[in-house]
Amino acid sequence: MRGVLLDLDGVVYVGDAPVAGAAATVSWLDHQGIPHLYLTNTTSRPREAIADKLGSLGIPATPHQILTPPVAAAAWLRQHHIGRPALFVPRVTAAEFAHLDSLPEEAEEGAEAVVVGDLGAGWDFATLNRAFRLLMAEPRPPLVALGLTRYWRAEDGLRLDAGAYVRALEYAAGATAVVLGKPDPAFYATAVEALDLAADEVVMVGDDIRTDVEGAQRAGLTGVLVRTGKFAPADLRGDVTSAAVLDSIADLPRWWTSR
Repeated sequence: MRGVLLDLDGVVYVGDAPVAGAAATVSWLDHQGIPHLYLTNTTSRPREAIADKLGSLGIPATPHQILTPPVAAAAWLRQHHIGRPALFVPRVTAAEFAHLDSLPEEAEEGAEAVVVGDLGAGWDFATLNRAFRLLMAEPRPPLVALGLTRYWRAEDGLRLDAGAYVRALEYAAGATAVVLGKPDPAFYATAVEALDLAADEVVMVGDDIRTDVEGAQRAGLTGVLVRTGKFAPADLRGDVTSAAVLDSIADLPRWWTSR
């Protein structure tokens, strides 16, 4: 193993609280010269805000060290010459799509793509139904999913994530989403390419047995599970076997040097 991908929420921090030992582990990676990136399905804030949050937790980071689904989606839209997407993302995240002529928020026709991220409490029937109507227009626009994470752990407990709404729209509209986030192999491949390593040289550290560990394994990486964030004991009784199960990211240096 030569490089590391780190999930953020549930691994480096939980909500606004840092995971004990996270800053020390990242410092260790820096001092050991181990290339690493932050790979997250977070769509509720832009990379600059995530970098600022990491800095406030004692973990210096630049936006270019953070790969998020909106960045990947904006690149995909450019590659496919799609310039008028309907965005179902928080307003702060919409900044990643500023170079595109996004559809007005109330419009129910004219979308060249429907982009779905984590709107959190912003989801209601009218919003979900608007996305559905846009998808049913002819010609059918692609449904672009900013990840398929099922849920995450906030300070007040578990919360649904974008994957639940993407699946509902796929079912209702008879669509198949283009997934530009974890666990899609192309998203992992983008991260591996940024590290300038081969997939089998990279470890993904996450708290989600499906999205992080299984997703990484299917992309040719090694998946490591931590017992923080959304981890549940049932994760160890399923059909996915992690290369290691660590109490937290603080144990990564010990595991790395003992392999």
